[in-house]
Amino acid sequence: MPDNVAPLIVMTVADIHGYSNPELAARKNDLYAEAVVRHGGRPMLLDGSATDTERSAAFAAMDGLLLTGGTDIDPARYGRPNTGSVDVEPDRDALEADAWAAASARELPVLGICRGFQAINVFAGGTLVQDLQGHAGPGWSTGPARMHSIRIEPHGILARALANGTESVNTYHHQGVTAAGLAPGLRATAWAASPVGDIVEALELTGDRFVVGVQCHPERTEFSPPGFERLWSAFVEAARLP
Repeated sequence: MPDNVAPLIVMTVADIHGYSNPELAARKNDLYAEAVVRHGGRPMLLDGSATDTERSAAFAAMDGLLLTGGTDIDPARYGRPNTGSVDVEPDRDALEADAWAAASARELPVLGICRGFQAINVFAGGTLVQDLQGHAGPGWSTGPARMHSIRIEPHGILARALANGTESVNTYHHQGVTAAGLAPGLRATAWAASPVGDIVEALELTGDRFVVGVQCHPERTEFSPPGFERLWSAFVEAARLP
């Protein structure tokens, strides 16, 4: 791809019309798009209402895939009964499973954030802890983010983006990934303490392809270490490569 052509980043997002506060849902979607634009990409938002024709065209044209935050993944996707998942969206699950398959078939870069981090693990064959009591912080409109420390493994894409071996990040999630639930072919690149023991806070695909998931929300720049901007940049640059 020529240097002057912005890579097309397909973003799977929440369908704002299914939310009680569509303006807030739209603002959340916009923050992801703004991060992509800020680092030289062209965002294309796709939600569960997209037609088969729209999905096929988007997947054929995309240079990278961004799986954004949102509601819980249906535990049937990883072969478990529902023991704590809420507000599941089967249409979005299906969209993102297809997007993941299309990106994998073309070996495109993928970045997953919060739900997107969990989706990468599920689609790669892993499982989730469905409810981490007391782990999620307050919602967007109810106060500042809850913060907690993560321990970053010394090697990998995240370690190259963040200068320190530990960082304080925001937490908006009530589900998580343990070492036992990590999918084959993925490796943990950051950890955090939780009520069930250490959980994975970042993961990457083994090998050279850019596939990264982070459990925190780096699009929330007011509650994120500045180094996460380098993660956004690395993702968009990976999508720019031929």
